[in-house]
Amino acid sequence: MLGVGLLGAGRIGFVHARTITRHADSTLVAVSDFVPDNAERLAAQYGATARTTDEILADAEIDAVLIATSTDTHSDLIERATAAGKAVLCEKPVDLSLERAQRCLAATRGTGQPVMIGFNRRFDPSFGALKSALDAGEVGKPELLSLTSFDPAPPPVSYIKVSGGLFRDMMIHDFDMANFLMGGAPVSVSATGSSVVDPEIGASGDVDTAVVTLSYADGRIAVIKNSRRAVYGYDQRIELLGSEGLLQAQNIAENTVVKSTAAGVTGARPVLFFLERYMPAYAAEWEAFVTAINSGAAMPVTLEDGVAALAMAEAATRSAKSGQPVRLADV
Repeated sequence: MLGVGLLGAGRIGFVHARTITRHADSTLVAVSDFVPDNAERLAAQYGATARTTDEILADAEIDAVLIATSTDTHSDLIERATAAGKAVLCEKPVDLSLERAQRCLAATRGTGQPVMIGFNRRFDPSFGALKSALDAGEVGKPELLSLTSFDPAPPPVSYIKVSGGLFRDMMIHDFDMANFLMGGAPVSVSATGSSVVDPEIGASGDVDTAVVTLSYADGRIAVIKNSRRAVYGYDQRIELLGSEGLLQAQNIAENTVVKSTAAGVTGARPVLFFLERYMPAYAAEWEAFVTAINSGAAMPVTLEDGVAALAMAEAATRSAKSGQPVRLADV
């Protein structure tokens, strides 16, 4: 049985607490949070104890930690946890700073402890089926990839100000998905972004609407579209054109009812929240983490993967500011 310490008792911490406790081979031992009452509340709900992070890392009976704290703490906690002999699953991104993330990668390599980064969308059933079909050669060589990620509504500006920006906070999922599907990183990144949803987001120095083009050494292209507002629901789609066909992963609707009348044909909108859309992916992500630890296999999403996606986010941020493509090798 894998003993787990959960660092962070916010919204995503509650999600992870549920996946940990529902898994047959893991148990939630302790929870910490910078607000002690939050840790007490979550720990009590799942039969764990509330402790400090130092206490969790010092406990020899805790085999792994799940880091669900604020992004600016991730690198430090990854380093401390691996040095303490713990396996780590850390929420994305690795850090707000690419340089700091690279130092974290170097620091953890000598510990021998596995680190997995929480790009949960790799474990979404629909996206996983698309990847399997691609790997099986069902549409030939991938040539043009389109990733759409639209949130139903923007987060509070107070969150925007500490998020690291749309490219690091939101689009980083799409950067990782592009690497996952295309089999590696692009050569260059070209980005454009604006603030058309909420002027306060622009005033805070961020964008809320963006398009990024990824160019690969062999001529392949990927296009990523992000918006902080899609009034009809949480829009998450993939379209991949290959040399021998097309693969598409569509939205998950609130229900499957379609009404056809003389007035037209209508159906349900996409689910409205990321937890509804990706709850199965979070469970599958945790299953993959536990399985890798128990079997001694490599983690399916590595710290290197996290640093690679962050490098693309950094390149996109620079490109959006300069109006010029940015070579990934120059980041």
